[in-house]
Amino acid sequence: MKIGLTHLDAEGRARMVDVSDKPATAREALAEGFVRMAPATLALAVTGQGKKGDVFAVAELAGVMAAKRTSDLIPLCHPLALSKVEVTVSAVEGGLAVTARVRTTGPTGVEMEALTAVSVACLTLYDMLKAADRGMIIESVRVLAKSGGASGDWRAA
Repeated sequence: MKIGLTHLDAEGRARMVDVSDKPATAREALAEGFVRMAPATLALAVTGQGKKGDVFAVAELAGVMAAKRTSDLIPLCHPLALSKVEVTVSAVEGGLAVTARVRTTGPTGVEMEALTAVSVACLTLYDMLKAADRGMIIESVRVLAKSGGASGDWRAA
């Protein structure tokens, strides 16, 4: 058993962390991801000429919906009352960048919600554009920053 893993009990069994004694504080997390694609596919996404419509709007909405369902997807995540979920898709060189900013006031952080939002938005982009480019690559999904709680603020290097 690895020492310090909060989702394991003394016998090494998976458990949900007890946050009942933790104070509710303002918390925020920022995550990002990237969908690498061929230039022609990127042009198709940007112009909105794809068969499935506005890929930006649909992916952003899918990310918001996913953040709200994180505890249904990740077994040991706490259900949280989210106060803000903002997902943005933007065209950059080589593909589409996705960011998600999630906020809550509660006893545990929202990193998993931000990561889930980014992941599902990236998957939605893939789904909507796969007819044009099955070679797309979803990559670099990561937390960029988090704030709030006992562990304080953190930023990726």
